[in-house]
Amino acid sequence: MNAPVDLSRLSPGFPNAALDSQTVFRACLGAMSEPGRVTSLDSALLESTPAGLSGAAVAILLALLDQDTTLWLGEGLREGDAGAYFRFHTGCAIAPSLAQAGFALLSGRDESAALSDFMQGSEAFPDRSATLVVQCCGLANVGDAGEGNCWRLTGPGIRDYRLLKASGVRGDFPQQWSDNRKGFPCGVDVFFASGLSLAGLPRTTRLEG
Repeated sequence: MNAPVDLSRLSPGFPNAALDSQTVFRACLGAMSEPGRVTSLDSALLESTPAGLSGAAVAILLALLDQDTTLWLGEGLREGDAGAYFRFHTGCAIAPSLAQAGFALLSGRDESAALSDFMQGSEAFPDRSATLVVQCCGLANVGDAGEGNCWRLTGPGIRDYRLLKASGVRGDFPQQWSDNRKGFPCGVDVFFASGLSLAGLPRTTRLEG
C-alpha cells in the first residue's frame, strides 16, 4: 500500500495543469516523430522539481501519467520524494516490479534494469509496452560523427541520419537497443531527458554507437 503523502515536502506541478500538459504532450509527440532531435522545454513550465530529477523528465511524466498508469522508479530514485510527487500530481500507482510498469524513470547509468526487463507488449497489442524516461548528463545534436562519442540514428522520421550525443548513459545501451529492435513490433520506447532538454527514441529507430 502506498504511504500517505506529506504535502509540505512536495514541489509544485505545472502552473496550468491542462494547458502545460498539452504543451509537453505535443513536445513528446514531436520528439517521437523526429527521433533523436533535441528539444528544449520552457523553463516557466516548472517552478522546481524533486531532488535529483531534471525538469524535462518531470514534465514528460506529468504529461503522460494518469490514474490508470503505473510508474517504476529506478535505482537511487525510490528513496526520495519522486514517488509521492508523481502519485500526488498524476494519480499514478508506483509499480511493485519493473515488469508491471507502464512507465519508468531511470538514471542513465542505472545498472539494475535492462530494456528487456520491462513490458514488451505483444504482436497483437504492441502498445502494451513500457515507455522509459532516462535521465542523462547532457543531450546534443552534433554535426560530425567525430565530435566525441555520439550515436548515429536512422529510420522513420529521420532524413538520411541524425547524430545524437547523450552523455552519462550506460555503455551497453547501443547493444541493448539493438536487441530491443529485434522484437519489433514489440519493445520499449525511450525518452532521454537532461535539464530542460529531451529527445525521443521510438523502437523503430536504428542506433549505431
